[in-house]
Amino acid sequence: MMLFALHSAATLYMTGLIWFVQLVHYPLMARVGAADFTRYELLHRHYTGWAVGPAMLLEAATGALLVLRFPQALAWKLGIVLIAVIWLSTWLVQVPAHDVLSRGFDPATLRRLVTSNWLRTAAWTARAILITWMIATNSRN
Repeated sequence: MMLFALHSAATLYMTGLIWFVQLVHYPLMARVGAADFTRYELLHRHYTGWAVGPAMLLEAATGALLVLRFPQALAWKLGIVLIAVIWLSTWLVQVPAHDVLSRGFDPATLRRLVTSNWLRTAAWTARAILITWMIATNSRN
């Protein structure tokens, strides 16, 4: 089923990307230096939007369609709840932190960004585990 394949690809892509961001990209932001930080942050936001925007939209849209197509399936309901957690965290925590950082380096805001991003990392990891379980379960049938 193409819908499930697209959804799985988006979820697994975002899971890998969020782990890279959490373990490498965000921590390295502290090493940019105050003089170059604002420009770096603005470029980060621009390029990151291209890397995450389409995949997040695809994941959310296909997740919603799967819930509508299989309303009785608990796995899809759990998956859409995790997507909601990710989107809420993104718009209520990460985007405002990046707004502050776009005006200049602030160590406390960067720490909050890295720490709070663990919620999204955990949610996408849970989604990847759920998707992998569904792939394994369906491949046996």
